[in-house]
Amino acid sequence: MSSIKQIIPFVKPYKKYAFLNIFFNVLYALFSTLSFLALMPMLDVLFGQAKKNYTEPVYNGIFEIKSFFENYLSFHLTRFTEENGIRFTLGILVTAIITIFLLKNLFDYLAMFFITFLRNGIVKDMRNALYKKTLELPIAFFSEKRKGDTIARISNDVNEVQNSMLSILEIIVKEPLTIIFTITAMFFLSTELTIFVFIFIPISGYIISLIGKQLKKKSTKAQEEQGIFLSTIEETLGGLKVVKSYNSEKYFNTVFQNSTAKFFHLSNSIGHRQNLASPVSEFMGIFVIAILLWYGGNMVLVDETLKGAAFITFMGFAYNILTPAKSIAKASYAVKKGNAAAERILEILDQENPIQNTFDAITKNEFHDKVSIKNINFKYEDEIVLKNFSLDIKKGQTVALVGQSGSGKSTIANLLTRFYDVHDGEIKIDESNIKDLDLQSLRGLMGLVTQDSILFNDTIRANIALGKLNASDEEIIDALKIANAFEFVDKLPKGIYTNIGDSGNKLSGGQKQRLSIARAVLKNPPIMILDEATSALDTESEKFVQVALENMMQNRTSIVIAHRLSTIQKADKIVVIQNGQIAEQGSHDELLALNGTYTRLVNMQSFE
Repeated sequence: MSSIKQIIPFVKPYKKYAFLNIFFNVLYALFSTLSFLALMPMLDVLFGQAKKNYTEPVYNGIFEIKSFFENYLSFHLTRFTEENGIRFTLGILVTAIITIFLLKNLFDYLAMFFITFLRNGIVKDMRNALYKKTLELPIAFFSEKRKGDTIARISNDVNEVQNSMLSILEIIVKEPLTIIFTITAMFFLSTELTIFVFIFIPISGYIISLIGKQLKKKSTKAQEEQGIFLSTIEETLGGLKVVKSYNSEKYFNTVFQNSTAKFFHLSNSIGHRQNLASPVSEFMGIFVIAILLWYGGNMVLVDETLKGAAFITFMGFAYNILTPAKSIAKASYAVKKGNAAAERILEILDQENPIQNTFDAITKNEFHDKVSIKNINFKYEDEIVLKNFSLDIKKGQTVALVGQSGSGKSTIANLLTRFYDVHDGEIKIDESNIKDLDLQSLRGLMGLVTQDSILFNDTIRANIALGKLNASDEEIIDALKIANAFEFVDKLPKGIYTNIGDSGNKLSGGQKQRLSIARAVLKNPPIMILDEATSALDTESEKFVQVALENMMQNRTSIVIAHRLSTIQKADKIVVIQNGQIAEQGSHDELLALNGTYTRLVNMQSFE
């Protein structure tokens, strides 16, 4: 239960519900015992074994409490029967039993009523915490993890922990108390018979415990496999065009079926062990009761050391232990599954985030002078991407970064926005190291338009308003006009309130990209980063988008990462990157005059 214990902080806001659950579980356990104990005087009356007692007993200390209780009960039962008759007495006893059973079930309901708030509250807070952590963790964390696995942890694993919370309270409060109160009553009825029971209970418990071994390990594997097939679904839906165009349906179907087959076998194994717990515990309980019938029957019929009514009540108590014992056996398996799920949840919640604000982070809302990149080195795991890279970008300049794929162009955009941190060197905005700036204020200074138009399944207005959440419709429309997008948006059935579908798939690539630009325009940051914003577009779409980009870059500091060199000829400075280092830099004409790497790239694209 080590991982489950670490979930306790999520319980604290709902601790009053936990205490109320425990309170009513105590009452349930008490009345569960009383419900059987109340049967004994009625059985005595029914079988005519209630001894007549006309003398009120005197309490002589704790060691004689059993005989005092029996004499006290028989005295009042005798007097009540003499005064009201046997039929009325039976009616009162039956009413008392019904009342006790009613209260027992009422307390059980109230215990479950309050634990519902606890369980659902924990699920809500845990999902919120996981989602918040998912948003906070650096992009590098998710480049190594399957997205479907993260989804499985937020949905299925949290549900397993929710079920475990109920099981834990059953294991530590409800069922143990029921057993303790029942055993106390059994000792009260017959010490000898109760000791006899205890000889066999440990043997039964050991046999039941053998079933639970390996359950946590198999549960972990099952939850991991669930993450794999959820990832397959997510990746398939995201790349459905590629799957269909390459006739790869059969391959992906095979991958998915192999994963679900593994999950099927693991789930069967876990289910069989869980299902075995209840019948085995019941059989062991009945085995103990069978021995009790033989041993107790001798005490009643042969030795006459135990009354028949007391023996029947005792057998009721013995069977009453079976239900909580079965529940504990089943709950212990649920806790093992919950513990495995909690480990997977905590793996994300405990993940250290290397990219976060310092204690005295500076809030910077304006850009005055320049962006300085000084002697930075960076590598993805073992792959060195940038080596001793330095570059100054003055306010108002448009600086283009060009080079072959893998040369490190997009890495610079990731470092400027602190999606990743440099290993050596520093990046400054004006005179402030970006590591010293508040993350939100740093990213507030920048607008990012990427090669992939990242849009959400919502209206055009909602997608653009990410740049400024309180923007008016007029501001949205102005941004669309600058982005050369208002013409097509205005023709849509609901205008800016048109839903664009999953990832904006109701729109063309050029239309999606212009909406991305409109979002950046609305944000109106002093520094704009364009990461190959036109490389995925056809020639006609590129012209529309290029006009939008030029509109946006006016009077703004822009860092343009470009694959198509025709789009950056007007840049103030073009930086040619080769193997993570600057090979050449200057204006378009200056670089052509050098007749070097840039000229070769231009000639290659012209030839193409």
